[in-house]
Amino acid sequence: MLADARSAALELGLDPGPSPIVVALENTETVHHMVVCTLCSCYPRVLLGPPPDWYKSLPYRSRAVSDPHGVLAEFGVELDDDVELRVLDSTADVRYLVLPRRPAGSEDLSEAELAELVTRDSMIGVAQVVAPTPV
Repeated sequence: MLADARSAALELGLDPGPSPIVVALENTETVHHMVVCTLCSCYPRVLLGPPPDWYKSLPYRSRAVSDPHGVLAEFGVELDDDVELRVLDSTADVRYLVLPRRPAGSEDLSEAELAELVTRDSMIGVAQVVAPTPV
């Protein structure tokens, strides 16, 4: 997926949509990615479903670039000072997906169980994946 997200989607039988380039970038302990489309609302609709209203809003589109830490804080995402925040600007030609960090405490989860934890917002980069609370 990280090498060629479009091909990876096709291999899984998923339609990556009309954009010629689909890029997946991995959140790590040192780098966090957040996606925005500053011009309109370019979004991998076929892969993630309809975009949320806030994604298309002018306040999100402008503040994601001018105050990305503030936007993330409003979504409940606080990054450590040593984490680099990269804002990705989608276009008609390039769509971005974020591969969220695997949550602590999820080491024993299967791929299917991990997939259930991933949300649309975590694949935009405005949410983090949280491991389920043990019962």
